[in-house]
Parts: sequence; structure tokens; C-alpha cells
Amino acid sequence: MTLYYAAACQTDFPSPSDREEIGDRVDRMCEIIEQTIVGYRPFFDVRLLVFPEFAHSPPVYASAEALHERLAVELPNAHTDRYVKVASKYQVYIQTGSFLEKDPAWPGHVFNSTLLIGPGGILSKYRKVNTWIPWEMHTSPADLLDYPDDPFPVVDTPLGKLGVAICYDWLFPETIRQIAFNGAEVIIRISAYMDPWGTQEPMDWWTLVNRTRALENTAYVVASNQGARLENYPPFSWPGGSMVVDYDGRVLAQADPGPGEKVVVAPIDIPRLRWERKRRVGHDMRAHLRSGPHRYLDREYLRPGGPKPPSSKTVDERIAAAKRGMGEPD
Repeated sequence: MTLYYAAACQTDFPSPSDREEIGDRVDRMCEIIEQTIVGYRPFFDVRLLVFPEFAHSPPVYASAEALHERLAVELPNAHTDRYVKVASKYQVYIQTGSFLEKDPAWPGHVFNSTLLIGPGGILSKYRKVNTWIPWEMHTSPADLLDYPDDPFPVVDTPLGKLGVAICYDWLFPETIRQIAFNGAEVIIRISAYMDPWGTQEPMDWWTLVNRTRALENTAYVVASNQGARLENYPPFSWPGGSMVVDYDGRVLAQADPGPGEKVVVAPIDIPRLRWERKRRVGHDMRAHLRSGPHRYLDREYLRPGGPKPPSSKTVDERIAAAKRGMGEPD
């Protein structure tokens, strides 16, 4: 395995009103993939390309029913076939921007999903576990009893062991740590992180969280953030700032904060990462983890949603019940 470069690519599309508009976005993202690979070829070997959350579809409608009717698509589909084709042509790996996904196995439910695609086809599907409630009326795999798949897939590739999580997932260290303990060496973040929590002080949650998750799991982070302007995704503006972070929390590259299409590239050195993981005695938080004393995960907080798609009413009730379980006053 040799050094390669990862590209964090951000988009700025108008919000589509129905699934027929997804194809135009795929056209542009395939262009960005080819432009990045060919344009950087004299300088860098770009092998991994990452796109943001909601690159294909907008975040919310009023209900899961409306999303299912107007925007949700089954995966794979003709759009993902196009990503497979370009990945095969250039021998690269693509983490797609998220789709709103419907699945006949779960009638009426909508998932916020992303695919890892390599030269040979689709390698993994990730469905957002920690949906951005109360706004996102999407189903989490954690809502469904007897969900058959590993909610945190990690794929062993020539680029290293790759895992992914979506936006709000990253505010739950348990989620990213599980991906790391599943073996991930590069943890990909596809995100739509809006102002004021984005890339600027006094908050700058975007940079803070990306760097922290990298250093506490001794893993690279490749993070692509939505760059849509306010007019495209009201009521939010999306500050971009896509970045690559190394396993010590160093920012290797970052797009200037602000909306718009942007691409930044940075090196990923998996042999060096593996050597550091092997030799370190200090600051190896994975090996130092004392799991026994941490009892808070022994109980359920946000209850599973059950067989019916979520609604504003049921989500609010589940949140209120979780707060009561923590002793919060009514």
C-alpha cells in the first residue's frame, strides 16, 4: 500500500422538489470526480473522493410520507450505476453524498443513506443512526427491531479500512468509537453542518468535533460538508469548510469557510498510521479504554421508534421520555 490522496468535495445545489432532479446533481458530481482526478494528477494521486450529506436530496419535508412519495429512491439505482462506472474507469473509491432511501423491506420508512463505491461496485451502505431529530423524519436502524445488518460497516480496501458516519452521528462519540473498534483506519464524514454550528467561532463545532474524533480514535478523518447557500436550503446556510484530519488531530487541508463548490485534497498514509498504532504506548486511547466503569450505556435513553415511520409527535414523545429517564423536570 502506497501513499494516496483523499479529496473532500462540497456541493452547492438548489433544493430539489422531486426525485426527477437527482440526475442533474449526479451529472455534476461525476464531473467533479473526473475534474479532480485529472486536474490533480500531475501533483497527487487522488484515490478517495467524498461528497456531503444531502448532495442528492434536501434534508426535510413535513413528514416521512412526503419524503417517501417525492424524493426517496431505492439503492442501488441508475444513479449509483454511474458512480460505479466512473470508479471503475479511474480505479478510485467514492463515498457518495447521501440519498433519501426507501426499501421494500421496510415499507413507509425513509433512511438517510450513503454508499461506498469502488472499482468493482458497491462495497457498503451506511444508514444514519443518529438522525437529526426533531427535524429529520428519517428512520434509524436503531429504531427497527431485528434489524439484520451491522449498522456500522467497515470495509477493508486497498486504501485501508474505511468506515463512514453521517453529520449528527459525529456528536455521539460512541458511534465513531464503534466504527473505530470495528477496525476503521479512515473514518469518513459526510455532513450538512449549518451555521452557526459550522466553521466559525465562537462555536466551530465542525473543526472541533472532526479533530477530536480523529485523535481519540487514532484515525484519519475525511470530512465533506455541504456548501449550499441560504437561498438553496432555507432556513439554513451551509458553511462548507470541508477538511482532512490526520490521526493526531492535525488539519492537513481545509476549504475556506463559506458556501460554494470546493475541493481540497490531502495525503493519507496508512502504513504510517499502522506503524504508529502498533508502536505507541502513550495516547493510545483505544488500548487504554476501561470499558467496565462506563455504565451509562446499560440503559435505553431514546427508545426505538418501532415499526411505524417517525412523526413529529412520536419523536417529541420519545425525546421527552428520555429526558424524564435522566431526571430532567417536566
